[in-house]
Amino acid sequence: MKIARLVVLSVALAPLSCAAQAQGKSAPTDAVLYFVWPQDGTTIKGGFWCRFGLRNMGVTHAGDDFQNSGHHHLLIDVDEPLDLNEPIAQDKNHLHFGAGQTEARIELPSGKHTLQLVLGDAKHYPFNPPLVSPKITIRIK
Repeated sequence: MKIARLVVLSVALAPLSCAAQAQGKSAPTDAVLYFVWPQDGTTIKGGFWCRFGLRNMGVTHAGDDFQNSGHHHLLIDVDEPLDLNEPIAQDKNHLHFGAGQTEARIELPSGKHTLQLVLGDAKHYPFNPPLVSPKITIRIK
């Protein structure tokens, strides 16, 4: 009788744990993701060094599953919301910094662009709720 209850309980909890994994880990509530540079409204001539800031969490490599840590992703001109059940895309608008980088040289065409940082876990999933910086707008001359 006790064995049957244990089996039923473990089967009932299995879907919950899988769903929690699919939605990403949670970040500390006091964690903050931000741009050190550039700042919102900056006009830049040519390429620039984009510097990422993170407070109350650590930066690590993709694949390293340490508690309260993740790696940066830079979203360029992205308007669609993040899907918490999917890894962050990797393309020209979703740049991954899985080696633990906290800055990168960025080259963008002339014009107005939006930038936003997203912290990803070891498998590139956003944290839940997502840890994102405010979206900033810059202009490239």
